Amino acid sequence: QVQLVESGGGLVQPGESLRLSCVLSGSIFSNYAMGWYRQAPGKPRELVAGITGDFTTNYGDSVKGRFTISRDNAKRTVYLQMNSLNTKDTGVYYCAKSGSWFALQPDYWGQGTQVTVSS
Repeated sequence: QVQLVESGGGLVQPGESLRLSCVLSGSIFSNYAMGWYRQAPGKPRELVAGITGDFTTNYGDSVKGRFTISRDNAKRTVYLQMNSLNTKDTGVYYCAKSGSWFALQPDYWGQGTQVTVSS
């Protein structure tokens, strides 16, 4: 059974940093692209960042230069380092496993972790 478990969310002040982690079980981690999405209240879910099986990354326009996605295949974990957070980054962050090695096409989702940026 495929399972994605996120951790690392919380409440921070503007300008601060957080690192999210997501561990995959029940599937061969290195075979798939992985990604992070987020959903703010009243808004659709949007792509934050993705990383393919060959470690190619892509980012949503609003987070470029501030967020970094990485993966550790030995630990079956994908990370999202978030720096210079602002209030617009508030939302539920979801980890996603792709059904593809070279493109982000989510087929499984984590339960989500809340990130709140507020002064």
